[in-house]
Amino acid sequence: MNYRIAADTSSNVYALEGVDFAYVPLKIVCEKEYVDTPETDVAQMVADLRATKHRSGTSCPNVQDWLDSFGDADRVFAIAITGSLSGSYSAALQAAEEYKETHPEAKVHVINSLSAGPELRVMAEKLVELIHAGLEFEEIVQKFEEYAKHTHLVFTLESLTNLARNGRVNPAVAKIAGVLGIRVIGKASDVGTLQDMYKVRGADKSLNTLFKLMLDEKYTGGKARIAHCQNPEAAERLKQMLLAKYPMSDVQIEECGALCSYYAERGGMLVGFEDKAY
Repeated sequence: MNYRIAADTSSNVYALEGVDFAYVPLKIVCEKEYVDTPETDVAQMVADLRATKHRSGTSCPNVQDWLDSFGDADRVFAIAITGSLSGSYSAALQAAEEYKETHPEAKVHVINSLSAGPELRVMAEKLVELIHAGLEFEEIVQKFEEYAKHTHLVFTLESLTNLARNGRVNPAVAKIAGVLGIRVIGKASDVGTLQDMYKVRGADKSLNTLFKLMLDEKYTGGKARIAHCQNPEAAERLKQMLLAKYPMSDVQIEECGALCSYYAERGGMLVGFEDKAY
C-alpha cells in the first residue's frame, strides 16, 4: 500500500523523514499575501507585520489544495489545524469525500488536531512510527486516536498584536499587555481553543511558568518539540531545563514557519509534547 501523510502548515512541518509527505500551505494576508512555504522570508514577514497599521489575518487551504496533497496514495492521513480556529479541517473533510469518489479503493483519515504548531509534528511522527510497524489502516487509526489523547500544546507569547488584528483578542487587552511587558502562557484546550493560563512579566518567569505548565500537563520525559519565533536562546534554555529533569527526553528545537510566526510573533514559543502515558 502507498501511504501518504498530508498536513497543513500550521504544523510547522514541510518535510518528514521516512514517509511520503505533502504540506498544504496556509496564507497570511495583510498589505501583501505571504504563502507559508519553506522559501518564505519569515523574518521579513514578521518585520512587515510589526510595522503595519493594517488589519491582518490568515487564509486556510481550500478543498483543491487538500486534494492535490493526497496525490494518488492508497492510504492517506490528513492532519489539520484545530477546526475551532480555521476552516482547514472542513476543507480536508470535503476533499477526502471527493478523493474517495475518484479513488474508490482508497482510504482517507482526516484528523482534527484540536491544536496547532509542534503538537501536529508530534502527531505526524507517531503516524510514521505506526505505518512502519506494518499495521493495517484501521489499526493505525485506532492506535493513533488513543495516542492523540496524550499529546499537548503549550505556548508563551510576548505580543498579542496579530491576534488582536485578526479579531481573536481585544485590541485594548493587547495594547495593555504590550505596554506593561506582560507575557501570556497558555495551552490548547481539549476542545481545540487557545486557553490563557497565566500572565507574567519577564523572560525568566515566563520560562519557569511554561516549564511548570508542561509538568502540570503530565510531561515526564519523552518527546517534546519546541518551535520559536526569533527566540533561540529561550528555546535552548527550555530544552536544557527539560533535559536536566528528564535526561532521556527527546527534545528538538525548530524555528517557526510563516503561519506559526504570525500567531507566536517575535519572542513567542510553542511546545508540543506527549505525556507520561507515552
